[in-house]
Amino acid sequence: MELLFYKDAYLKSCRATVTYAQEGIVRLDKSIFYPTGGGQPGDRGWIETETGDRIEIIEARKGESHEDIILILKEDAPLPAVGTNVITELDWDYRYGHMRIHSCLHLLCASVVGDVTGGQISASKGRLDFNLPDTQIDKESLEASVNRLIEEDHPITQDWISDQELDANPSLVRTMSVAPPRGSGKIRLVKIGASVDLQPCGGTHVKSTGEIGLIKIGKIENKGKQNRRINLTFAD
Repeated sequence: MELLFYKDAYLKSCRATVTYAQEGIVRLDKSIFYPTGGGQPGDRGWIETETGDRIEIIEARKGESHEDIILILKEDAPLPAVGTNVITELDWDYRYGHMRIHSCLHLLCASVVGDVTGGQISASKGRLDFNLPDTQIDKESLEASVNRLIEEDHPITQDWISDQELDANPSLVRTMSVAPPRGSGKIRLVKIGASVDLQPCGGTHVKSTGEIGLIKIGKIENKGKQNRRINLTFAD
């Protein structure tokens, strides 16, 4: 399966061929739909068939391998025929919110010194959990730091390294709870600016930090002796 969201996260629709369709699940030969993983929800959207059916996709999920994505259809939705050509369309507002929040969480990660123990992304808010024993977080200072990085409009780019290169540079991994996506022989790195942040990531991101928009740091919670949960939302 060709993973188009890695080549262009802004691709909102594409033509594809149905390779599997059974019991409310569809597979295609190419996908603009990011599957649930790494704290980022799977995309949703629609399949339009040659006969005029508009079939709702409620979630994209990972299949049996790194490059296998299954599309979960709305209950009782008609199944497209295997081998037919279809047009797929993203719920773009939903996806773009995830892209903005995910990129912002990388800025939060770059602004807090501590290992990440968990995280969650939605279309309008997100959170990261950090291993921060005996650390007090100045919420106003942290919010100002993240917003400064947003306003500086740093480019966000991607590169690829081998499993062996990652093993030789373990400090690239900041997340303790989510392992970098392996299985394809190469691992995707997401880079922000010249030196703001660099870490393995399989999610979708905006092109530059300025697209995120200003944010607010919300509640900072103690989730155990060492775990601190930092919540954020869009300011607008």
